[in-house]
Amino acid sequence: MEDYRNEIQKKLLPVMDTMELLSGRWRIIIMTALYLGGKMRFNEIKRNIPKITGRVLSMDLKYLEENKIVSRTVKDTAPITVEYELTAYGITLDSVFEALADWGNKHRKKIIGK
Repeated sequence: MEDYRNEIQKKLLPVMDTMELLSGRWRIIIMTALYLGGKMRFNEIKRNIPKITGRVLSMDLKYLEENKIVSRTVKDTAPITVEYELTAYGITLDSVFEALADWGNKHRKKIIGK
């Protein structure tokens, strides 16, 4: 029984790690917006995600950057331009974004009928 429990916990740990990264109301949405839209400036991301506040977007972008999912590039322009995009590592989540969108479309059809 103990071996069985250890095996379950061993398999759950990476899922828990992933959920920690993706947790929060906006992180997966921010990543999906960057996946679909490519490089974007802060205000472009904000415009694409209804109801997100600038403060939350800023905090989540910083968190995703610290976890090597998003890169931040400062361009030497006047005024200074900052662009965000998924890193190569962040793009490895593409199947997650696609699966969530696919399941969400099916769910909407089932619940709403559209």
